[in-house]
Amino acid sequence: MNAPRVSFVSLGCPKALVDSERILTRLRAEGYEIARKHNGADLVVVNTCGFLDSARDESLAAIGDAMSENGKVIVTGCMGATPELIREKHPNVLAITGPQAYESVMAAVHEAAPPAHEPFLDLIPPQGVRLTPRHYAYLKISEGCNNRCSFCIIPALRGDLASRPAADVLREAERLVKAGVKELLVISQDTSAYGVDIRYATSLWHDREVRAKFLDLSQELGSLGVWVRMHYVYPYPHVDDVIPLMAERKILPYLDIPFQHASPRVLKNMRRPAHQEKTLERIGRWREICPDLALRSTFIVGFPGETEEDFEMLLDWLDEAKIDRAGCFKYEPVGGARSEELGLPAVPEEIKEARWNRFMAKQQKISANLLKKKVGKRLPVIIDEANGTAAKGRSRYDAPEIDGAVHVQSRRPLRVGDIVTVKIDEADAYDLYGQAT
Repeated sequence: MNAPRVSFVSLGCPKALVDSERILTRLRAEGYEIARKHNGADLVVVNTCGFLDSARDESLAAIGDAMSENGKVIVTGCMGATPELIREKHPNVLAITGPQAYESVMAAVHEAAPPAHEPFLDLIPPQGVRLTPRHYAYLKISEGCNNRCSFCIIPALRGDLASRPAADVLREAERLVKAGVKELLVISQDTSAYGVDIRYATSLWHDREVRAKFLDLSQELGSLGVWVRMHYVYPYPHVDDVIPLMAERKILPYLDIPFQHASPRVLKNMRRPAHQEKTLERIGRWREICPDLALRSTFIVGFPGETEEDFEMLLDWLDEAKIDRAGCFKYEPVGGARSEELGLPAVPEEIKEARWNRFMAKQQKISANLLKKKVGKRLPVIIDEANGTAAKGRSRYDAPEIDGAVHVQSRRPLRVGDIVTVKIDEADAYDLYGQAT
C-alpha cells in the first residue's frame, strides 16, 4: 500500500513554524509522505495566521488555492479559533482546528487519509522534521500569553501562558545541537515571563534540578556550546540578571524586545506590560554591563489617538535608545481587539503612511551610524548562503530573516553553517561587507 501524501502550507510567525514542524514530525512518524505540490496529494494541511486582518486575508487565500488545486483541505493554526470566518469563505474544508491542536489535526488527517505505517521504513531523526536550515532552529519554550495588550488577540487565539518544563526544553535543545544545529532561537509569546504560570517549578535535567525561569534556562542553554538568541522579551526587571551572561558570551548579546511605542499615553492605551519602566535608563545599564548588546524591536505608528506630539516623542526616544534593528508597522484594526473599543479617534491612513516613512528614515540613519562603527572589526559570522568563495551570513547581532546580513568574500570555499571570522571592510544602512580571515 502506497503511503498517503500530504501537502503542507505554513503561514505566520516562528511560533507557528514550530507548530508546523511538530505536525510534520507526527505525519512522518506515522508514515505519511510530504508532497511538494497540492496537485496529486491526498490532502492539504494549511497552518494559518490570524493576528491581523491582512494575515487573515493571506490565510483565506492560501486555503482557497489549496481548495482549487486539491479540494481536500484541513485548516489549523490561529485562524482556526474563528472557524465561522473560514466556513463563510470556504464551506467545504474537511476540518478546522485551533492553534496547538496537534491531536485534532492528526485525527482529521487519519479520517481523510488513513496512514499506511511501516515502522521499518518510517524512521524519524530524534530532532524531528524541521522547516529551518540545518544550522539553526527555533526553540519554543511556552505557549500563549498572560498580557492583554489592547491591539492583540493572541491570548484569545492561543490562550494564557503555558510554560514547558525546563527539562523538556533542554532535552529538545540538546537533541537539536547533536543534530548539528549551531544557533538556537528561543521564542514564545512572552519569553521573559517563562515559568510564572507553573511557579518556576523545577524538573530534573541530567543530574540536577533546573527551575523553569528565564535566567536559569538561559544559563543552561548557554552551556550547550552554540549560539543562543533571545526573542520576544519584555523588559521586566529580572531581565537585568541575564545581561551578564551576554557579557560573558554564554548567550548572544542580543535582545528582541517589542517596545511598540515610547509615548506613555499611547503605551497606556495599548495596555503594554512594564510600560511604566524607565526603559532608557534600563537600556543604559544593560549597555554598561554588555557594551556590544544589540537590541531589536518592533513599533506601531498610527495607533488610535496617537497625536503628532506622541509620534515626535517616539522619534526622540529612538535617537536616545539607538535601537540596532527596528521594524515598524502601521496600525491595523483587528476584529476582536479592544483597541477598537476604546473610543479613540482613528489616525487617517495618509498620516499613518507619513509617520511610517519618517520613522523608517530616522531608523535608517541610526542603523547606518551603528553599523559604521563595526568597520575594521573582526566578527564571528554564521553562514546562511554559500556560493563558492562568496557567501552571506549573520553576525551575533542579527537574527535570520528579520535583521541585516554580512556579505563575505573568502579565499576558500565556505559552507552553509560554517562560523567564520570576518574582517568588516564596509557598511551600509543595513548590511556589512567583509573578508573571511
